[in-house]
Amino acid sequence: MSASGSPPSGRPRWRQLLLIAAIALVVVLFFALGLHRQLTLEGLQRAHAALLERRAQAPVLMAGAYMLLYVLVTALLLPGAAVLTLAGGAIFGLGLGTLLVSIASSVGALLAFLVARTLLRDLVRRRFGRQLAPIEAGVARDGVFYLLSLRLAPVFPFFLVNLLMALTPMRAASFYLTSQIGMLPGTLVYVNAGTQLAQLRGLGGILSPPLLGSLLLLALFPWLAKAATRRWQIWQLYRPWRRPRHFDRNLIVIGAGAAGLVTSYIAATVKARVTLVERAEMGGDCLNTGCVPSKALISSARLAARMRRADRYGLEPVEPRLSVRQVFARVAAKVEAIAPHDSVERYEGLGVEVLRGQARLLDPWTVAIQGPEGGEHKLTARAIVLATGAEPVLPHCPGSDTVPLLTSETVWSWLGSCALERPRLAVLGGGPIACELAQALAQLGLPITQIQRSQRLLSKEDTDVAAEVQRALEADGITLLMGTTVLGFERQPGPQGAITVRLRQGEEERAIVCDAVLCALGRRARLSGYGLQELGIPTGATVTTNAFLQTNYPNIYAAGDVAGPFQFTHTAAHQAWYAAVNALFGNLRAFKADYRVIPRTTFTEPEVATVGLTEADAAQQGIAVDVTRFPLHELDRAIVESAEQGFVKVLTQPGSDRILGATIVGEHAGELLAEFVLAMTWGLGLGRIFATIHAYPTMAEANKYAAASWKKQRVPQHLMPWLRRYHAWRRRG
Repeated sequence: MSASGSPPSGRPRWRQLLLIAAIALVVVLFFALGLHRQLTLEGLQRAHAALLERRAQAPVLMAGAYMLLYVLVTALLLPGAAVLTLAGGAIFGLGLGTLLVSIASSVGALLAFLVARTLLRDLVRRRFGRQLAPIEAGVARDGVFYLLSLRLAPVFPFFLVNLLMALTPMRAASFYLTSQIGMLPGTLVYVNAGTQLAQLRGLGGILSPPLLGSLLLLALFPWLAKAATRRWQIWQLYRPWRRPRHFDRNLIVIGAGAAGLVTSYIAATVKARVTLVERAEMGGDCLNTGCVPSKALISSARLAARMRRADRYGLEPVEPRLSVRQVFARVAAKVEAIAPHDSVERYEGLGVEVLRGQARLLDPWTVAIQGPEGGEHKLTARAIVLATGAEPVLPHCPGSDTVPLLTSETVWSWLGSCALERPRLAVLGGGPIACELAQALAQLGLPITQIQRSQRLLSKEDTDVAAEVQRALEADGITLLMGTTVLGFERQPGPQGAITVRLRQGEEERAIVCDAVLCALGRRARLSGYGLQELGIPTGATVTTNAFLQTNYPNIYAAGDVAGPFQFTHTAAHQAWYAAVNALFGNLRAFKADYRVIPRTTFTEPEVATVGLTEADAAQQGIAVDVTRFPLHELDRAIVESAEQGFVKVLTQPGSDRILGATIVGEHAGELLAEFVLAMTWGLGLGRIFATIHAYPTMAEANKYAAASWKKQRVPQHLMPWLRRYHAWRRRG
């Protein structure tokens, strides 16, 4: 099966064909009229006197005809541009010749740029869109500098520059102005040579080695100017602050979540003096209120669900006896069992100084730490890493400040101390956290209503994936209200008064009653209280950083949820390596954070695991893909485990086994995805997965069978009749 993404934007196909036909006609006429034989140095020298005479008779007409011919030659990549440039000096002199050539060459380059963009850009983007992303990002940032350098250095063919820039997102106006400026020095050299036309013996001697070297040095000027400007901006940025003569620490890390722990661990490993500051619990959200407690809850919930579905395994179904407090006591015990991995004692044993308190930046090198008992002391460091994490988003609607709204951080303590036997919960949201918690609580046996504003769950996944999850949630007894907006909340009287949630679903208004509202509407970076605004560190939804995770202050870095763009524990740890290494060794070599292969897993039942492109991503980005799908109900191990729900879906580059993305829906999908993550990271295609022996019977065979499906679709069918004849011939004797 193949999918080509969204249709190409731009001119309709017939207009492209018409443009190609017009170009072909002009090219044919150019050669048919013998203009290519006229546009030589010898031809120009022979016609020089006649051209001067025509210019004297009709100067305006001659200038116009010259510019039109120059534009056509440069726009259509025809031979003779260098000779035409010499002709500008020979016919019109240095001043006027330079003006005419500068305008005509820039207009011709712009037309070539627009033609190439019209004919090729969509095709190239569909074929190589994902590989072009880093190039396009670089052009968007420094495209003018790249183009100016290429124009100033005449060693690069100008037609190739026009073509390559047409494939980038550079604006036409920027291309034209930069080309006009960048081509001016080379234009002057050639036009000036044209004023000495009689003495020229060939084009090769115009650019002498010293002159060529001078132009190459000139090509470096934009980058030198940019570097000097950047250094000036940094000097201006640090100017208000007094830099310490020496530093107390090599590195201060603010926040002891996944990013902060890994950053400080790396720093201590390489023997840097590092201080880790945390105002709450070691381990951050992941250990205390996120990944660890939610997965402990999910494991209990899965068992409860299997007990109800025991008939799938030949056993008598049974309704589990639920004690909410007992379940959440187990959750707390699992958190406590893992906590030593992230404890103060462990990290101090590794060589990290751990301080409790609220950290606040006083200047680019100084951090004030407000201790739990109110005392404050200051530390200086050569580099600082912000790893302050994120916090849940709460709704703002009537009554939201009068009822207790639970979040993924507070639901644990509320349910752990809840006196109700089966509290009713309304879960707001349709993302991974909302779906995971809603399903787990429903599988335990709690009445759950899940409210989602849009018409689908898991907006980052494909629609077929979201549909699988929605069916599973409904099968577990969740009341799903899709396309529903929360209008407000009301608290009913009484010590444990229920909460009325007023809703609008389409044109209808309704209300539901619950004992608690769990808000899972996403998370936002923690940005307040750390001195970022006072220092002028830019923030939006997250702290603004460059590719090296630096803020506008080169010695202040950010990693994890506060830096974005992902909110996963594994990406926080991934970023932490770059933040630590760049902060400690960036003066020797700095590394750009690599986000090319980022996996994610939603721990619903069935699990959803994705890496790389989805079909929706490919369509949105206009990237052509082939889609291969293998259903789990055909996998032996899934059948015997009664885990047939789900599929493996792989997106590959057309005509290749190169993996652009993979999505797995099913039991243990997160573990199964690791094979595709490894393959994409190291450039292994589906052919290598197909050729790898997988143990039988395992769920991991699903990956091999997906690769086999891809292989089967590409068997050369035209050879099959010949193979049939070959085997028939072999049977004859």
